[in-house]
Amino acid sequence: MADVIGGFLVPHDPIMFSAPDAPDREKAQRVWEAYEVCARRLADSDATTVVIVGNDHYMLFGTTCLPKYCIAIGHAEGPIEQLPGLTTQQIDNHEELASHIASHGAENSFDWTVARSFTVDHAFSIPYQLIVRRAEQISGRQIKAIPVYIASAVDPYITTRRAYELGQQIASAVEAFDSTDKVFMIGSGGISHWVGTAEMGKVNEEFDREIINLCCEGDIEGLVSYTDEQILQRAGNGAMEIRNFLCAMGAVNPSRGTLIEYQPVREWVTGLGFIELEKS
Repeated sequence: MADVIGGFLVPHDPIMFSAPDAPDREKAQRVWEAYEVCARRLADSDATTVVIVGNDHYMLFGTTCLPKYCIAIGHAEGPIEQLPGLTTQQIDNHEELASHIASHGAENSFDWTVARSFTVDHAFSIPYQLIVRRAEQISGRQIKAIPVYIASAVDPYITTRRAYELGQQIASAVEAFDSTDKVFMIGSGGISHWVGTAEMGKVNEEFDREIINLCCEGDIEGLVSYTDEQILQRAGNGAMEIRNFLCAMGAVNPSRGTLIEYQPVREWVTGLGFIELEKS
């Protein structure tokens, strides 16, 4: 039987790559080092596969098709954008497990959109390259990855409750998979940031700390209690990505979370939080 053994909640800020020298050097270094901490902890684990939960930024699905949740079950590569230091590369997708998650969902009231060929964006590629590929370098072993995209950046959004339930379904599917795979979850996104609005560059540290505390306490009800209006007003449209956190938490069912790093970086227009989820 396969099993979900842990996870991380991390940001996916592309401005780190396009303007790496914009913030204070020490602050920037602490963010880069947080990714390295995650990579080393993943390398030290028994993980064979990582499911990365991200979201479209109107680059992949456009306006013609906006799935609530999508899983890549075939060839995957990316990122689709050209970012300095983030190379376009093929993703070592665990196609068999991904297909199983989709079919298991169909049998349990979760109708996945599936992509038989998929190009990811930075929501997947930043944690994939900085954490998963780096963990492979450190450990000397192969770690497969599965791209999952949920509607947490473009309206109509998946509800926070459904995002959490989707994570639970992923865990149930993993446990029903006939293998010895050990799976890590990564919720990729957030926390406070305004994208393409007049407030862009603003960071709400108070809101970020609230979310971090709730994640570390494993307080799902506290997280889903935020309305969309509250999130948008207090933390911007980018903070809707806490749904990615909830999906990962639904799969891990953490007893607690441990804060690795938090930095409010206005120059990178985001409150950047890193949390390790410990399996209950």
